[in-house]
Amino acid sequence: MSTASTYNPDLPWYKQLSSYHWFVFFVASAAWCFDCLDQQLFILARDNAVKALSPGMDALNQGKMSGWAMSVFVAGWATGGLFFGAIGDRIGRAKTLALTVLIYSLFTGLSSFAADMTQFMIYRALTGLGVGGVFGLAVALVADALPEFARPKALGLLQALSAVGNVTAGLCAMALSGTDPMVSWKYLFWIGSVPAFLCIFIMLRLKEPEKWVAAKAASKEAGGKAMGSYMSLFGEKRWRASALLGMLLCVAAVVGLWGVGFFSNKLVAPAIANALTAENLSPEEIAKGKQWWAAANLIVMNLGAFCGMTAFSKGAHRFGRKPVFATAFVAAFVSTIFFYQNFSTRSDIWMSFVMGFCQLALFAGFAIYLPELFPTRLRSTGVSFCYNVGRFIAASGPLTLGQLQANLGAKAVAALPATADAAAKAAAELIAFRNAACYLSGVFLLGLIALMFLPETKGRPMPED
Repeated sequence: MSTASTYNPDLPWYKQLSSYHWFVFFVASAAWCFDCLDQQLFILARDNAVKALSPGMDALNQGKMSGWAMSVFVAGWATGGLFFGAIGDRIGRAKTLALTVLIYSLFTGLSSFAADMTQFMIYRALTGLGVGGVFGLAVALVADALPEFARPKALGLLQALSAVGNVTAGLCAMALSGTDPMVSWKYLFWIGSVPAFLCIFIMLRLKEPEKWVAAKAASKEAGGKAMGSYMSLFGEKRWRASALLGMLLCVAAVVGLWGVGFFSNKLVAPAIANALTAENLSPEEIAKGKQWWAAANLIVMNLGAFCGMTAFSKGAHRFGRKPVFATAFVAAFVSTIFFYQNFSTRSDIWMSFVMGFCQLALFAGFAIYLPELFPTRLRSTGVSFCYNVGRFIAASGPLTLGQLQANLGAKAVAALPATADAAAKAAAELIAFRNAACYLSGVFLLGLIALMFLPETKGRPMPED
């Protein structure tokens, strides 16, 4: 097995990995890629699923129910991340990764069989448990199993490949755009259940990293330090500071993406609907066209994400983690405001690429940077804590955005003349949504505060104790 001491600077890092290194990378990347596929399929299927499962409910309350479905999923995600992150440090990354993939695959499939909104909410919360555990486990697995010289670039690539899962979700939705939207959401969830088969390969061949095995053995000796212990994480000043500041770093990006970025379709949908209506299409054709364009918007956004995460990885390797993070947070803030203030027609879909580039570039940084803040015995725990605690706050993001939009919309409508028609009121409410999203995008700037107190880790080995 290659080690840092055998590194040849004249060869690319990827040519110096063994076949088993590549297997570990493939398994971890596939688990995270399918995880992201599941997330995006839910985003695409959510509104139609709510409509199908609550046929007697008016559109306004269905919209609120859709927001609750997102919040329940994200809250389950956060809980699963915290729980399985610690379990991964205690019993092993490989075993726990297999379990989390099986959980999110199983309950994604069951979501398609929900008979009512209560069942749907339960299945989405349980899906979130599995989804939340994967990132920290996959990152810790690659960080511990691959040689030091390959680790940062491999982790950046792992995160960039998550865009493949997102784009695949969009292609699946496009392929199903010709079917009845009240049924096609079930097919999307069936597709999301496929990753269960990945568990077979994980359990048959994947071994625990040597670093983790050594740390586990040391923890059993007299005076050994605890594995996967939140008391240890917060009881020692060095790791406590890394955990809390790393959490703030992630909160800024996670809330910005899930509370604002992934609601871009609420702006895209009216623009698409107006364009399709102008083409004198039937209501059925308009519904199918909206589904197709929603998928297209997701694909464009994630093509930008892939480019952004690749650029972040290269920049972090060359310039260091902190300056690239600072640039990315400012870019995410500016691009989000630009998108929400200017997107108005189908020809503006390129703006989704720009926003996806800037917002999701940050997530490559988390894959590279977070493992460099914690020792082996706390790596999965620390990474999962930082990455997932923000989910609890992000779970309120859709509700916050909705409430802010409602307040601004009510004021805007009240300011209209008494003779204003429905179209004028809808236009005022759309402007309120644009402004609400811009206000909430200020959360990206919180990341700059965390960066002031976090260390630069470029060129340093990962901490061990």
